[in-house]
Amino acid sequence: MALCNFRRAPLVQLDPGAVIEGRVTRVTDFGAFVQFENGETGLVHISQIAHSFVRNIHDHVREGENIEVKVLGRDERGRLDLSIKELLEEPEEVPRPRAIGRQSPQFEAKLRSFMRDAKERTDGGGKPTKKRKK
Repeated sequence: MALCNFRRAPLVQLDPGAVIEGRVTRVTDFGAFVQFENGETGLVHISQIAHSFVRNIHDHVREGENIEVKVLGRDERGRLDLSIKELLEEPEEVPRPRAIGRQSPQFEAKLRSFMRDAKERTDGGGKPTKKRKK
């Protein structure tokens, strides 16, 4: 009788709160897929990459890279939700995306005129006023 030799995948604890290392298998515009030793794959959503705004995910992770992630839990379909951000120290002040520059003076003037006209048409409570007949 021959014994069957097979290799069992190592048990990996994937409970919420667990910190584990995995390999980035795919990077998309919305996040990075990470595979663990047991063959299971989870997603690090782009919002869970860093505390600052992530414009390009490729600036933070690369395919084939081994990274450490925190297991946030599983979604309603049983898929793993992962985070890199949860393992990073939170900065004192979270950097904000750059503000949009000032609008053109013509736009500003039109907006002021619109707001003034709208205010004149209302009685202050947001309700239109009735026009008086002359």
